Amino acid sequence: MKLKEGGEVMSILKITLAAARVNAGLSQREAAKLLGITPGTLRNYEHGKQVPSWTTVKEMERIYGISADNMIIEKHA
Repeated sequence: MKLKEGGEVMSILKITLAAARVNAGLSQREAAKLLGITPGTLRNYEHGKQVPSWTTVKEMERIYGISADNMIIEKHA
């Protein structure tokens, strides 16, 4: 599956990214700082307004403690 705006995958990611961040016990501001992005950019990822780069997704894996596959699949469970 490709990451694309307005598509099904984007809808899954915007929900899952916020859930993963909250599950890791991080505020948007804290997570953004760890990711090296602005809180506004993270908010856009979580709300489906922007698609994170693969590099950012890999960094989210490390910070949130789950794999990118689980970030996407988790919503279906």
